[in-house]
Amino acid sequence: MSTGQLVTMWIFAVLSIAIVIYLLIKKADIKLVLFGVGLVLCVVAVLMGMTIIKDTNPALAPFQMVVNSFTSILPSSGLIILMLGGYTAFMSAIGANQVTVYALTKPLKHIKSPYILVPIVFLIGNLLSLVIPSASSLAIILLATLYPVLVASGMSKLTAAAVIATTATVMPTPLGADNVAIATELATYTGFEGLTASSYVFTYHAIVSIPTLIIMAIVHPFWQKFCDSKDAKKRDTIIGNEPNKDEGEISVDNTKAVNQIEGSLAYKIIWALLPVLPIIILLIVFIISSCGVTISLSVQVAVIMSFIVAFIAEIIRKAVQKKPLQTAVKEAGEFGKGMGSAFSTVLLLVAATMFVNGLKSIGLISYLQGVMTGSTSTGWILPLVLVLLTALIVLLSGSGTALFYAMVPLMVPLSQAANINPIAVTIPMGLAGNLLRAVSPVSAVVCIVAGATHESPTKICKRTSVPMVAGLVFMFVLSMILYL
Repeated sequence: MSTGQLVTMWIFAVLSIAIVIYLLIKKADIKLVLFGVGLVLCVVAVLMGMTIIKDTNPALAPFQMVVNSFTSILPSSGLIILMLGGYTAFMSAIGANQVTVYALTKPLKHIKSPYILVPIVFLIGNLLSLVIPSASSLAIILLATLYPVLVASGMSKLTAAAVIATTATVMPTPLGADNVAIATELATYTGFEGLTASSYVFTYHAIVSIPTLIIMAIVHPFWQKFCDSKDAKKRDTIIGNEPNKDEGEISVDNTKAVNQIEGSLAYKIIWALLPVLPIIILLIVFIISSCGVTISLSVQVAVIMSFIVAFIAEIIRKAVQKKPLQTAVKEAGEFGKGMGSAFSTVLLLVAATMFVNGLKSIGLISYLQGVMTGSTSTGWILPLVLVLLTALIVLLSGSGTALFYAMVPLMVPLSQAANINPIAVTIPMGLAGNLLRAVSPVSAVVCIVAGATHESPTKICKRTSVPMVAGLVFMFVLSMILYL
């Protein structure tokens, strides 16, 4: 690469990254931003005399790169994400998600100690994120069903708000779009051939994420109790010993706070398990495979199997209730609608791939790989830099996954250039975004909780900060110990 090309490369590389970060913070449509910037970088590469795609007309190469980005994502991780979106929509249509929420939250009304409730609600909420992967959607459901129970138990509004805001963090699930994306990317490299999302999660992710969840569950009640005590002293200083008029503002009959689910015990058990049936199937296959019996089962097959079981169960229920079977068929149609809703996530992956291809086209990735290959720096520097960059973007933009998806195609090449295990990069970066989302005052989940509880986002973030940062530090150290 000539000096002129090198200077041009750095100018456009820095400019493009700055534009992406700025527009991400400004809440622009990140898919359009990544697509647009990636396409421009490909055009710049052609003007620099770089070969983007062999045996392709240079004038058409940037557009062919867009097509290649789609064809590389759609048949693999894109298809999995679409099918998971369809299954989730079907579970909502037949009421299975509601039964799962009811089954897990109903027993909480019998616990009267607020600080015992804190870790229990935190862990149950994370468990529910397997069923309801959207942090915002899960928060809305818990605000409607569980928040009144927590306040009625004597829990302060800010403590309840903080717990609900942190219920979707780092639960290990092979159905998570981020885990699917990274597992699919890793499987294309030597040493990870045939890696599936379930293998990635159960072999690598869970070993870090489960202890991290336990640490956060331990820290949560102590920090909330400290903050409650501090807030109580501050109120006493301001208004003397008068009772706080805001406390007890929400008056509910906690026996009615969780929506009742009618039906037999068998119905409740089966419907509560249906949303997590793909995970159960994948976990069983993983355990059998670990015992020496070779069984290959993809996430797609597990979802199809679960869909068929759920559809048959719904038909039987409709027959028992003497309702038209056409209703079950109509509900099954939600699978297709759910796939359509999930396409935005697929587009984000494609756009991120296009952006990375643009950076590759101008030579930046090859240059960085060359620099890192010749470096003797400490191995943990790359993961630390990426985690800190993730933290900065998440805190400013509130998006926990946008940067992660943009970095997926780069994680393995950069880690290989730095001569470290790619898992030491993928785990910390993936978990960091999900953890710090609850600490950003502009994130959707914090804003939703703040609006529903009439508390300021900054106050809620103060309550979420210590448990989440404690989890972040523990997660990073454990990842370095296990995988570096």
